[in-house]
Amino acid sequence: MEKILNQEFGGERPLYNRHGLYLENVTIHKGESSIKEGSDIEARRCRFEGKYVFWCCENFRAEDCVFTEGARSSLWHSRGMELLDCRQEAPKMFRESSDIRLRNVVMPHAQETFWSCDGIDIEHVEAREADYIFMHCSNIKVRDLKLFGNYSFQHARNVEIRDSDLQSKDSLWETEDVTVYDSFINGEYLGWHSKNLRLVRCRIGGTQPLCYADGLVLEDCSFEPDADLALEYSDVRATIRGHVTSIKNPRSGSVRADSCGELILDSNIKAPADCIIEIGGKRI
Repeated sequence: MEKILNQEFGGERPLYNRHGLYLENVTIHKGESSIKEGSDIEARRCRFEGKYVFWCCENFRAEDCVFTEGARSSLWHSRGMELLDCRQEAPKMFRESSDIRLRNVVMPHAQETFWSCDGIDIEHVEAREADYIFMHCSNIKVRDLKLFGNYSFQHARNVEIRDSDLQSKDSLWETEDVTVYDSFINGEYLGWHSKNLRLVRCRIGGTQPLCYADGLVLEDCSFEPDADLALEYSDVRATIRGHVTSIKNPRSGSVRADSCGELILDSNIKAPADCIIEIGGKRI
């Protein structure tokens, strides 16, 4: 493996189409496509300032590196990426890529990150300004994600989320086969039009959660006071601990809650309109 230590590069494609590289204390200044079309690359304590750094690359590992805000769109069309203890300040990272692993990564400007990617495994990650993160992604495993940004995980498929804090309006829209364990999901209009969304021991906040859903499952979940008008037109099997401010027109299945402030079953309910509802052990 060729070693490049304590050097600086800039301009257009300074390390283009290189294979088997070890970079340490290297700075990539302003420019484009610095390591495009490369493979088998390891970077340690490096700083990336230019755009499109790792495009069309295969098998690279970055440890203790910084991608500055100028390094936007640097991880596209690639396969086999691992980031450890990195700070990723640029938006629009990870597009059309696969086999991605992140550990202990901070992303302060994560908008439009992870689009149309397959095979994502992340743990101990913080993402801020993360609007439209994980759009159209599949086969995702998440643990200890702190997410601040709206419209997250829309159109995602085959997702498992554990021990996370998702502060996100319109999260999990039109998803399929998603399971969330032991997490706080806070934001308006959670999980609309989803299929096979399962929430286990989760805390849910924000108005009108979990509407228009098919195959929705809630196991031992709780609702914040602002999580009102829940479950409208959904096919649901739910056990809810504690108090729910209001439930509106669930379409089918069953809902069991300890208490409910307002149960709305009106003429607008959709067929088959046969959801079994029990509040405080009493069938309504």
